[in-house]
Amino acid sequence: MTDTRITSLLAWEALDSRGTPTVACEVLLACGARGQAMAPSGASTGTHEAAELRDADHRYAGRAVTRAVANVETTLAEAVHGLDALDRSAVDTALLATDTDAALSNVGANAVLAVSVAAALAAADARRMPLYRSVLDAGAAPLLPLPMVNVISGGAHAGGAIDIQDILVVPVGADSFRQALEWCWSVRRGTAMAAEQRGLSTALVADEGGLAFPLTRNRDAFDLVTEGIHRAGLEPGTQAAIAVDVAATQFFQDGRYLLRTEDRALTSAELISEFTEWTTTYPLISIEDLLAEDDWDGWEQATVQLASTQLLGDDLFVTNPARLQRGITHHVGNAVLVKPNQIGTLTQARSVVRAAHDANYRTVLSARSGDTEDSWLADLAVGWRTGQIKVGSTMRSERTAKWNRLLHIERELGAAAEFAGCDAIRR
Repeated sequence: MTDTRITSLLAWEALDSRGTPTVACEVLLACGARGQAMAPSGASTGTHEAAELRDADHRYAGRAVTRAVANVETTLAEAVHGLDALDRSAVDTALLATDTDAALSNVGANAVLAVSVAAALAAADARRMPLYRSVLDAGAAPLLPLPMVNVISGGAHAGGAIDIQDILVVPVGADSFRQALEWCWSVRRGTAMAAEQRGLSTALVADEGGLAFPLTRNRDAFDLVTEGIHRAGLEPGTQAAIAVDVAATQFFQDGRYLLRTEDRALTSAELISEFTEWTTTYPLISIEDLLAEDDWDGWEQATVQLASTQLLGDDLFVTNPARLQRGITHHVGNAVLVKPNQIGTLTQARSVVRAAHDANYRTVLSARSGDTEDSWLADLAVGWRTGQIKVGSTMRSERTAKWNRLLHIERELGAAAEFAGCDAIRR
């Protein structure tokens, strides 16, 4: 019988896609199986997220992670030594027990996540199967997700070029993942052509590979992407729709939403009304973080007013079971963005996906703006059957690593490949 007990952990300081240090970890099992993972990091982060541990000294302008790395090889290694890697719940429970703070500020959520993922990969290696099969529930089939692809960026991802953080394309009419990704590529290309025709430079891209340029109005980004859909030869709304990550927490101040691009300050009701109008003007199908992370009253109003639109909570829910349950209880939002590093372990993130599905909330598995060449997120989307995935644009290797992995899985599954398609997002 294969011995899948954890025997050792190796950790080191690696670099993410912004060139910022992050925690890398390798987990070794008694049978020789191993798994390696790096923790991603966000720029637009909610205050309720689990806490990264950074050195705050002279190295990397205070962003170094040598303390978190040390915690992997001492505190966390001691906690999981001898545990069966196949028992993911036991491993993750042991990791969480090392910190008296639920936010993991002492050992570092970045350290905990790196171990959690690496252990899951080691378990899959021991079972001689890909991660997506290793994490599947009994009796469930793999499900390829509908991609949500970044086209234009602003906010914290692009130096505030526009107030809204991301405008994305969703290929709702595609019949396969391969076709979906091709359509997204075509829309991004069409949008770039439309921007160049208006005299905008497309030479620089934002953190997640989206186009980044200053615009006079936030709605100009919707105009450009809609034109990009047309230039791609697709029908707006039927074949390709638009999603937006507002990241409203980033421009919420003193009870108002400050749109600096347009020199306007709006109330929650006014911002909701503006987006309600945009859903009739544009093929807008999904709105992420429409309001600030603790504007619960505004979110309740938005959920009623925009009932036919996917209202996606990121900063609102932060992959936290308790915050999601509050949303479910009070009918706030109807979809949750799932980012494992917001909570610390894969077991916790998986519980959020399950709770969301049980409550008929949609789920979108998401990368971070500071990500790595790791592709495990793609496997989780397929194995957890999240239905949707959001990892950035169709360029930059930390983004394409996930897309390429999904293309590989689709080819591997062959005729058995099931694609979520528009059912994953249409309400």
